[in-house]
Amino acid sequence: MIAFSILLTLLPIVLIVFIIGIAIKNKEGGGENMFRHLYIYLVLFATLMMVIGGGISIFMATADLVNPPAYYQSFQDFKDMKQSGKDGQNETNLSEEELRSQYEQMVKDEKARQQNNAKNQIIKSLGFIVIPLPIFLYFNRMRKKGEPA
Repeated sequence: MIAFSILLTLLPIVLIVFIIGIAIKNKEGGGENMFRHLYIYLVLFATLMMVIGGGISIFMATADLVNPPAYYQSFQDFKDMKQSGKDGQNETNLSEEELRSQYEQMVKDEKARQQNNAKNQIIKSLGFIVIPLPIFLYFNRMRKKGEPA
């Protein structure tokens, strides 16, 4: 997501340079051709950034799926919380083994939740590749047709 913020910062500069370059190139060729090229290149740029962002997001979600973030509550913290009744349940008379099994189950549940979130993120990120990629390919063909051989 840092890449998106950098791109959004650089986008106005790129657009200004691009518009000036096309204006100079097409000075005597007329404005219609310039705006057509500008539109095609802007669509290509936007769809390419979406595909790149989707790829980065898929990579990050795959990393979370393979190695989910660690669970941060220690067993001692969990035990203290259960024995003091701060979790809303009055289970102050549980044995050490019962507390340990509850803690391990909670850690497993948290890991499964993190992995499910990563799978969900991968599916969402595929949309940022599957949807704009055909648009990118179509406009790239349009760009190639418009260029002289």
